[in-house]
Formats: sequence, C-alpha cells, structure tokens
Amino acid sequence: MKIPFRSLYFKIFVWFWLCMILINVALFAAVALTRPTPTGRSWRDLAQVGPNAMKATEIFEQNGSTALVTYLQDIEKRSGVTATLFDESGRELSGRTQAPGTTELIQTAAKSNEIEFNFAGRNTLVARPLVSPKGQRFTYVAHIPRQPFQMSYQTQGLRLLVVLLTGGLFCFWLARYLTKPLANLRTTTNQLAQGNLAARIETNLTKRRDEIGELGQDFNGMAERLESMVKAQQRLLGDISHELRSPLARLGVALGLARQRSGAEASGSLDRIERESDNLNEMISQLLTLTRLESGTDGRKRSDVDLAELVRDVAEDADFEARSLNRSVQVVTSDNCSINGVEELLRSAVENVVRNAVRYTAEGTAVEVALRKQNGSSDHFAVISVRDRGNGVPEEALEKIFRPFYRTEDARDRQSGGGTGLGLAITERAVRMHGGTVAATNAPGGGLSVEMKLLLPANGASKN
Repeated sequence: MKIPFRSLYFKIFVWFWLCMILINVALFAAVALTRPTPTGRSWRDLAQVGPNAMKATEIFEQNGSTALVTYLQDIEKRSGVTATLFDESGRELSGRTQAPGTTELIQTAAKSNEIEFNFAGRNTLVARPLVSPKGQRFTYVAHIPRQPFQMSYQTQGLRLLVVLLTGGLFCFWLARYLTKPLANLRTTTNQLAQGNLAARIETNLTKRRDEIGELGQDFNGMAERLESMVKAQQRLLGDISHELRSPLARLGVALGLARQRSGAEASGSLDRIERESDNLNEMISQLLTLTRLESGTDGRKRSDVDLAELVRDVAEDADFEARSLNRSVQVVTSDNCSINGVEELLRSAVENVVRNAVRYTAEGTAVEVALRKQNGSSDHFAVISVRDRGNGVPEEALEKIFRPFYRTEDARDRQSGGGTGLGLAITERAVRMHGGTVAATNAPGGGLSVEMKLLLPANGASKN
C-alpha cells in the first residue's frame, strides 16, 4: 500500500510516534529531577566521621581500650552509627565486631591515604585513615545506617503530572488539528441541508494535501453539481409554468365561445372543463410562486405588516367559505404584533394553512386560529397556530407534508377535496424566507395543528 508523506495516515503515525518519544523524555526528566538524595541525617553522620575519628584516637592513646569502648558506645547511642578503630596492622582495638567488607575497605584507605566509602550494602561503610598526635597510624571505620528510600506521594504525583500534561497537551493539539476541519465540514453540510446551495468548504481546508483536503474538494464538487441540478430543475419548472399560461388562456377563450354555441345539454361538461382549467391555472400560479421563493427571485418589497389584522382578515374570508361546508373558522387568541416582511407572502402562508384545515376538519366543527406573542430571553416571536378537527396525519408524514406535491393517502383522492400539494410547501418557503419555522403535530383529541413561528424585530414586538 502506497502511503504518501502528506497523507493523514502518515501524519497520525508520526504524531503518535513523536508523542511516545515526548512522554518518555518527560518521564526521564521527571525521574532525574526527583531522584532520591541522601537524607539530612546521613550527611550529618558523614560530616562527624573526621572529628569522631580524631577524638577516638586521643581517648585510646590517653585512657586505653576501655575508655575507647565507652566512647564508641556513646556515639552509637547518640547517632546509631557503629564505629570501630583499627591500628596500623589492621587489629581492632575496641573488641567490637567488625562489619563485612571492613578489611578490604581498610586496605584501600591505607593505600590511598584518603577517606573511602562502601555503598554496596544496605548501610554505608566509611574508612577514615589518620595519624594521632603521637605519630601512630589508625583507621577509623564507621558503619552508618542508611534509611530505605521511599518515594513520597508528592514525588509520585509530580512525575504523573508531568507525564499527563505532556501527553494531554499533545493529544489536545492533535484532536484539535483533526476535528476542526471536520467541524467546518459539518457546519457547511448543515447549511447545504437547510437549503443554502451556495455553501462551500473554506479554501484553506481544500488546499490541504491530505485526505481531509481531498474530502473538502469532493464536497465542493458535489455541492456545485447539486446546485446546478436544482437550479436547472427550478428553471425548468418556471419555464414550463410560463409556457402553460398561454394554452390555458386560449382554453378559456375557447370555453367561452363553446358556451355561446352549445346548448343546455353541454353545460355540465363545459362546467367540468372550466373547473379543471381553474384548478390547473391555480396549480401553475402556485408553482410559479414556489419557484420564485426557492430561487430567491421574488423581488417584492418588504413593509410593516400587522399580523393581528392579517390573521383576522384571512380567518374572516375562510370562515365565509367554510359556512357553505357546514364548518367555521374562529380566532381564539390574537395578540397585537407586527413584522417587517412581504404581506402577500405572509397572507398566502397563513391562508394556505387555514384553507387546508377547512378542507379536512370534520363537518360541524371549527378551525381554531391563534396568534400569540412569545417572549424569550433575548428574542421575541409571533406564533400563529391553526388547529383542525380532522383525522390528523400519520406521524411519519408530519415533516413530509411541507414538500412540494406531497399529499397523504386521504388527500390523493381529488373528490375528497385534496389540493395540489403545493400550498403547505409555499407556506414553509415563505415562513423560512422571513426567518421563521413551521411545524405540524397531531393535536391531542384529534386533528392537525400547524404552528408558524416568526421572529419579531426588537423594536416592533408589539403594536398598540
């Protein structure tokens, strides 16, 4: 398998390899800095070897071996150091037992005529050659106990801290290096999923010469192709809709001439043709509106819109039509609030939802429309909810009903009053164009509830 030096695989391998080296270097450095040293007591005992040796020789020459034994016992009692004194021939003068290795150490000290040490055992053995005031050569040997070194919790914690900090900092940098471009890629992916077809990966990421850079380049290529396909589809829908307007206009003229020339027996068929022509004309009009919203070419000017008045007008018009179907539309709550937007689009968004609710609510029931102002910690929203008393929508279809041309099984039957499948799609696009969201839920007790949430300006949250 060929592994380029700039590949992510190679980089991860080198990073972990360097991380192990750095951790080991840090560990060795911590051990070196916290290496055990002789205790304070050991240094004091070593410093007393010279004075004690001189004192022992003086006592021996002046008072004999008995006084020497007493003095050496006193040293052992005070410091725990077992001392012995040897003459030039290597004979122990106090009658005390000598420690293992003493003879060899005395011989070494006699040759070098300097103090010698033996650290081989658990205790320290020191041989100090000296000459007494009377010119006699002696060797003073001190057997100094060495306390076993026990690493303190502080030392252990310091070593562990050094290793953790070194490894942690390196791993943090490595994790950031790997996850930052992936986080940027995720953000761009979400933007594309939300409908921003112009979303692209940043140039500094696509210029990377590893797998992540290649992924960014492939993503941008995919996004460009997706954008061109969607725009081509939108242009096709718009062109077809425009082209169908002319035949429909001619069909209307021909239908009028046919009414004038035909008798009463043809009026039923002509009425059916007229209804279907009107339905087709409405579908084309909605399709054009949807195309403009999705392509961002709807150039209508924005103005201050009184949402309370808009909701009231839509409800009154829908209620007038619903009366003929033994249904009604009621405004149950209406808070005063206004928004800066395109009034025609906002009216169409609310009207599509209300008319859809009138179509599917049960006979003898009322569609409930509410406009509530919702105050958050930093933002304020206008929430328009429309609730019918129909059969509701299957849970898996609650998000799909805002797709173009999507209709539930009940709505597929044209004779049941099913629409074109574009009304709710126009509502979703119009609300999203105003920075809002729309969602549908099955209401408790039956029926569908559609909620449109619009962001209110800070200085226009209410209108008195």
